[in-house]
Amino acid sequence: MAANSTDLEQLVVFRLAGGSYGVKIVKVNGIERMQEIVKVPKTADYVEGIINLRGKVIPVVNLRKIFSLPEAETTRDTRIVVVSMKDQRIGCLVDAVTEVLRIPVDSVEPPAPMVAARGNSNYLRGVAKLANRMILLLDLDKVLALEDALMLAEAVPVQNGESPEPPIEEVDALAVAGTIQ
Repeated sequence: MAANSTDLEQLVVFRLAGGSYGVKIVKVNGIERMQEIVKVPKTADYVEGIINLRGKVIPVVNLRKIFSLPEAETTRDTRIVVVSMKDQRIGCLVDAVTEVLRIPVDSVEPPAPMVAARGNSNYLRGVAKLANRMILLLDLDKVLALEDALMLAEAVPVQNGESPEPPIEEVDALAVAGTIQ
């Protein structure tokens, strides 16, 4: 079925190194202010460590490192975007969360062939062209590849024999938007 101009997609938009990135809101469980991250030895360079989020241990990855962007200082705008991937919750460190946005589906174009041909850019599901800017749309399942997620799951101890919470299928946009400030 073809999308028409009234079809909308809802995104959580964040900044990394001056660029705007978006992820589908249904993948986002919450947006948290920066907090103490406990380092875990012998993990990949992009794994910052783990946090205790309301009694649950959540691994945190640095998206700047995953995308080979220059490192930056933590600021008061730095956020941890908690996302669901398969049966795991993962925190993604970003420079700032800027907005929850509804965009027309027909404003999304596939990545340029030159970008897509690089082979390792399959995490980019498209580019949203808006009136005065572009937003790179990420496929988080591909950004956080399955084998990396399995490695993260091994780094997080099981809590009291509990299994990880299942992913949340729907998120209240107003609740997420309220956490941006």
